[in-house]
Amino acid sequence: MKARKTPPFVISGARVIDPSSGRDGIFDVLVKNGRIAAIDKTIAKDSVERIDATGLVLAPGLVDVLVKTGEPGAEQRETLRSAGKAAAAGGVTTLVISPQAEPAIDDPAMVDFILRRGKKRAAVHIVPAGGLTKGLGGDTLAEIGLMGEAGAVLFSNGDQAIGNAALMRNILTYAKGMDALVSTRPIEPDLSANGVMNAGDYASRLGLKGLPAVAEQIMVERDIALCEACGGRLLVDQLSTGAALDVVRRAKRRGVRVSCTVSIHHLTLNELDVGDYRTFARLSPPLRAESDRLALVAGLADGTIDAVVSGHDPRPAEEKRLPFAESTPGAIGLETLLSGALSLVHNDEAGLLDVMRVLTAGPAQMLGMSCGTITVGASADLVVFDPDKPWVCDASKLRSKSKNTPYDGRRMQGRTVMTFVQGVRVH
Repeated sequence: MKARKTPPFVISGARVIDPSSGRDGIFDVLVKNGRIAAIDKTIAKDSVERIDATGLVLAPGLVDVLVKTGEPGAEQRETLRSAGKAAAAGGVTTLVISPQAEPAIDDPAMVDFILRRGKKRAAVHIVPAGGLTKGLGGDTLAEIGLMGEAGAVLFSNGDQAIGNAALMRNILTYAKGMDALVSTRPIEPDLSANGVMNAGDYASRLGLKGLPAVAEQIMVERDIALCEACGGRLLVDQLSTGAALDVVRRAKRRGVRVSCTVSIHHLTLNELDVGDYRTFARLSPPLRAESDRLALVAGLADGTIDAVVSGHDPRPAEEKRLPFAESTPGAIGLETLLSGALSLVHNDEAGLLDVMRVLTAGPAQMLGMSCGTITVGASADLVVFDPDKPWVCDASKLRSKSKNTPYDGRRMQGRTVMTFVQGVRVH
């Protein structure tokens, strides 16, 4: 994207955290024409605006992978415009839109539609993912090559698992020729059928049908085996169990081209947060045991996890104010992604540089994109945040059109102060 002609300004006195370069210190950053023009201990520019960020943190804008909206087809849930506002408020400057829409983003025309609509209506960068199969039905391979040429940055079947192993092998083989990134949700369909929360003692006490952790592990094992045989690139989307994470860790050590994401909800919450049938805590995949959460946190620290995502899946009240088993899984997360991640720092579970890596440079490198960095010449997609600011999450005040957050009423620490996209302040 071309740099914008914007007045130059200096962000001064901030603690600059840039995982792509390892930079962590107090610096001034000069922004000119939408790009980072200089980074130094002191930048003396009397003729430009100076933004005092003393005591705050300056980091690359967050990159969020496979965000769901309701556009096209279900705009009452979320639009690209409202998602962009929520993202900007949360410090997210690049959104990869899931192909799970109505109609699905499964051909070049739909990819172009999302690109044009996002550029026109959203305050942040919008890039689409293309569907792996026609209509995300899991039966017929979609036009991956043409969608890649049109601007799709990865290919996914949304929340729908591809149960046909032969089709999955064909997809990985075909995608390898274009070095396309294939994303899968690790859900074994038969074992997962009708499950509404993590299988275990707690689900039994609530009288709810459980979704076993092994259903995730089996599909991760299968897809990695196929990827290893075909030599393609695989992204395991939203892992939730320690056992599946171990499979990914071992595959990486063997040199398999596999990456993985985890949602912020699975890093900060567990199955007990379902509480007394709280439907805002019904997610896909479900919240797991505390041992799984701790295993995922360890995977963040040791570099196994490539990206932490919001898992943004807006659902209106009529889909949530139902008996738990009848409600629709999903939670919003764009505006709470950064604050949730900072809770790991405040709880001494992860370092700030590690946390920012999986929110910025990690996803950018995984996607082969130039964002997620504070380096001279890079686009000035930036977030300034106060890591210690206390606040209480009030779902009714969040900018998403839907209000289904499991953090509702939760005390948070750390919040976005300013967000810039190509040097333009959007929050």
